[in-house]
Amino acid sequence: MKKMGPKAWSLRRRQVWSSRLTQAGFILVLLSLWYGASNHWGVNALLLPKPQLVWAELVDILRTGEFWPDLLLTLSELAGAFTISLTLGLVVGFLVSLSPALVKVFEPLIAGVYAVPIILFLPLFVLFFGLGAPSKIALGATISFFPIVLNTIAGFVSVDRICVTAARSMGASPAKLVRYVLVPGALPVILTGLRMGFTIALLAIIGSETIASLAGIGHRIVQMAEAMETARMFAYIVFVIVIAASLNALVSSLEKRGAARR
Repeated sequence: MKKMGPKAWSLRRRQVWSSRLTQAGFILVLLSLWYGASNHWGVNALLLPKPQLVWAELVDILRTGEFWPDLLLTLSELAGAFTISLTLGLVVGFLVSLSPALVKVFEPLIAGVYAVPIILFLPLFVLFFGLGAPSKIALGATISFFPIVLNTIAGFVSVDRICVTAARSMGASPAKLVRYVLVPGALPVILTGLRMGFTIALLAIIGSETIASLAGIGHRIVQMAEAMETARMFAYIVFVIVIAASLNALVSSLEKRGAARR
């Protein structure tokens, strides 16, 4: 990784702080609008509870720890779905990238299927796998498979052919060619696909839990809505947003570290 000089490092820090302040300002604006609408502008409390009530409910949720069973189930579904899509996406993407003919045939086909809203097939997943965790894992794995395999294909195809030819001319074996040329060259694009697949898997699982499920964070939110406990429902929504943002930040950090070690 190329080292940055003091000026470049200072500029980088200013850019980071500027981004963080902009994000914080955006959140403050949203909270201000929320507070004004619920406290002063006459919005029905059943539609938009007061933020102070939501905060009190969130504190109670964290204090009692009632979220743990649902959170652990959702995270286990996410881990299972992402493991499956990660494995299949990398293997299929690599195998397709080995032949230009296969790339021409399968890349447009996979991209076309990816354009279909697969969440529409949730009833079929429920029919095949039931209302429990297996249907959520199958749906999450199916949806997140596509960005991973497409970025894997794009990553390996984008590797400079001159580097590949040079490595072969120097007697590199297929294993060494993959390890020292193809994987390092494709890694940044592959990591982007993994981050996208992870995020999509999380969204698909939580979304499917709100539609057809017996447990999970999404199911708990629906329960609160059906019981008209709007403040507690919003508290769970805030909780999910924080969890999702934290997981996305973690995956993004791993992506940057992986790209930096290229």
